Amino acid sequence: MLQLEWILLFLLLGSFVGFMAGLLGIGGGGILVPTLTSIFLLHGIAIDHVVHLALGTSMACMVITSFSSFRSHNAKGAVVWLAVKGMVLGIILGTFTATFLASYLSSLYLGIFFALFMAFVATQMFLNKKPKPSRQLSGPAGLFSAGLGIGSISALVSIGGGSLTVPYLTWQNIDIKKAIGTSAAIGLPISITGTIGYLINGWSFSSVNDYILGYVYLPAVVLISVTSFITAPYGALLAHKLPVSLLKKVFAVLLIILSIKMLISII
Repeated sequence: MLQLEWILLFLLLGSFVGFMAGLLGIGGGGILVPTLTSIFLLHGIAIDHVVHLALGTSMACMVITSFSSFRSHNAKGAVVWLAVKGMVLGIILGTFTATFLASYLSSLYLGIFFALFMAFVATQMFLNKKPKPSRQLSGPAGLFSAGLGIGSISALVSIGGGSLTVPYLTWQNIDIKKAIGTSAAIGLPISITGTIGYLINGWSFSSVNDYILGYVYLPAVVLISVTSFITAPYGALLAHKLPVSLLKKVFAVLLIILSIKMLISII
């Protein structure tokens, strides 16, 4: 899989994912998982494991970008640490446990769940629906429960949790900029814990000769992470100059198309 054309493809994929993340404030899982699924199928990865490998690889790709995003938001004082401290244990527990669940599910069921969740995300983006602040920040039990749910879903669809965390915190009367910053902080433990979980649960699938460790394809992680880290700031710069509301609707359609394509390829 390490032919020149595939190396260039991973670099290009990382560039696009990073740029869109910076431009629209979204994670890369919606693009990476269906695209990596198609790439891995072309290279003969067994269909029983192909979505697992795509999920684990996508999760590992998020570690660097999550750290970069978190550091940037924290420097601007946009992280509500009370929320992070209340949610992080649930996040870690939910994410790690869900990787075990994912290892027992077939690629078809994982693909169906991924497609349904992306349809939810796309609808949210297309309609630009935002919950109205209607209550104060929950106590420890509420935050832990929210973290548990967000972490679990994030691991099953390989996202940083932003599409769930931001609406949840906004509903809890957290300013939108701080909700995004806090979501970025939560994305780091999600990506690290999810990567560890997919490494452990896919360990028997490892192939040193093919650079596969657990459910993580290492060359893709390195190449995608490097270029996404470089291009994300450029997307953020253009966010103030382009019609982001229109771009979100176009991107929502792209998510649906990619999800449908992935479903067709694994059925």
